[in-house]
Amino acid sequence: MNAMALLCLLLAPWAWSEEAHTVTLNDIHLRDPFILPVPEEGRYYLYGTGWRLPGGPGFMVYTSTDLKNWEGPQAAFTRPADFESSNFWAPEVHRYQGKYILFGTFMPKTPGACRGTWAMSSDRPEGPFHLLSRDPVTPKDWFCLDGTLFVDDEGAPWMVFCHEWVQVKDGEMCALRLSPDLSRGVGEPVLLFKASEAPWGRGPLTEKDNSRVTDGPFLHRTAEGALLMIWSSFGTGGYKVGVVKSETGKITGPWKQIATPVFGKDGGHGMLFRSLDGRLMMTFHQPNKGPLERPKLFEVTEQKDTLTVQPWPQG
Repeated sequence: MNAMALLCLLLAPWAWSEEAHTVTLNDIHLRDPFILPVPEEGRYYLYGTGWRLPGGPGFMVYTSTDLKNWEGPQAAFTRPADFESSNFWAPEVHRYQGKYILFGTFMPKTPGACRGTWAMSSDRPEGPFHLLSRDPVTPKDWFCLDGTLFVDDEGAPWMVFCHEWVQVKDGEMCALRLSPDLSRGVGEPVLLFKASEAPWGRGPLTEKDNSRVTDGPFLHRTAEGALLMIWSSFGTGGYKVGVVKSETGKITGPWKQIATPVFGKDGGHGMLFRSLDGRLMMTFHQPNKGPLERPKLFEVTEQKDTLTVQPWPQG
């Protein structure tokens, strides 16, 4: 989720109904989709940016058994009465140590506060999720978004997140070691790369400051052991999904940008998951213009240093 999309979200015709419906992905207006498979239930859970709940904003979830027909929405997280935020962006849910952990990006209304990513926990994938801390996991004096979870080969948890272009102009991708309960960062963030390093990306967002965007990181270990990250930025043709590879196989890199984006047709903020029958899949929203955004599904093939995608029929 990036700041350029904020106006689209504010103008979009969000609606809420307490009655659940069965819909296809083409019916769901949603940015930054994230799909969590739960094999023991034979079910998928879909989260994303853009829902408005009775009594205030939060995060919603849909469920499906076949990736084509989805039931919902229902509330996964409703903000506490004393937690005011201008943004409710990019929720993603990970299974970790017997719990379901939701990372979401908020912009507190407290004067001087910065946008950041918080951690929430639940015993169930549909929630309800509860804040693990009143403070963001990302540095409090940084403008950050789109935190994602990575667990290294030693079992140590990390958050990979975007240090926003609104503060640093050339958007950064960073990694932060986390406490065992994921509620806070440990030590200082590690800079992985900057947006300008991607040959497929381009600036400026404005001609004045040559700003460039980092959005939507997600980590993937291939069958051959390579550590890849997909992430999004802007280039000719609009929003894109690119790939970057860790040359050491470790989260701290160094990271090498792959010259050709995975997807370059005005879609982005992607993630990867395994379908219940074992296929590697990718989802992201496309196009990148409200209120037209829809979750899209692709089947993914691993290459030596990158990924390729083919559209998957989604009803």
